[in-house]
Amino acid sequence: MSVASKLAYFGRTAIGSIVRSPFVHVIAVASLSLALVGFGVARIARAQLDALVDALGGEVELTVYLAEDAAPEQVAELEQALTQRTGGEVHRISPAEALGRLATQLGEDGKALTELPQNPLPWSLEVRLPKAARDAEALGELSRRTRALPFVTGVDYGEEALVRLGLIARALEVASLVVFSLVFLTAVIVVSATLQLAIFARREEIEIQKLVGATDRFVRVPFLLEGLLQGLLASGLALGALVGLVRWLESSAAGPLAFARLDGQLAVEWPRLAGELVGIGCALGLSGSFIAVRRFLRV
Repeated sequence: MSVASKLAYFGRTAIGSIVRSPFVHVIAVASLSLALVGFGVARIARAQLDALVDALGGEVELTVYLAEDAAPEQVAELEQALTQRTGGEVHRISPAEALGRLATQLGEDGKALTELPQNPLPWSLEVRLPKAARDAEALGELSRRTRALPFVTGVDYGEEALVRLGLIARALEVASLVVFSLVFLTAVIVVSATLQLAIFARREEIEIQKLVGATDRFVRVPFLLEGLLQGLLASGLALGALVGLVRWLESSAAGPLAFARLDGQLAVEWPRLAGELVGIGCALGLSGSFIAVRRFLRV
């Protein structure tokens, strides 16, 4: 038998098995779809929380307070050093600008600041920190070195905010790993159980194939294709469900969840998510079918 003939036979056998037992395979595909939807929701939530963390992290700054007698040359050298060390943007803030900001933040109470006989705020340097430079330990070391300079009176880099952002990021990683593990185990068990029923229903056919000289691989391949088809169908259904869910969340009907959206949309990379769903769906379908064939198919 040629390769093309074998492939055609394997395809017809796998599709025929699904057609003959639609109820069993519908349950398997539905279960796989629910598992993949759970994975997709976790991935979307992780991406959205990452976007929110980045948005909050955009407010993290390194502020260096300068002494009144700081020489312009020293300040310029410090600006250059901070830019090179952090990769961020350095802005020099005058006492008048700092006082104006404070008055704006205080609102009505800020009017009293205009009556002060002397501005108590010093010159300062504000460094907007990029994501790659928000390591708390590295910033702590940079803060200590900067504070040791004779023309620097103080340094503030939002240590509490950085620690909280780090905790959120680690919690998201753990949650994603737990969800993926649960999805993997559930899907493999469902596919394996489904194909066990298919193998049992075709046990006489398999025995005849073995008697006429069929190899183990020849008998196993159709069942592996069944698992692959289940994974493909489940990933397509899961992707459609996720698209509908995201569209609903982005609509005006989902007003209570508006706080979780940035610019009115969720942070979803559809091509990447679609590729992950298809890849994971196929992998889970093949894994479940492989386990079922290896454990229950006595060939």
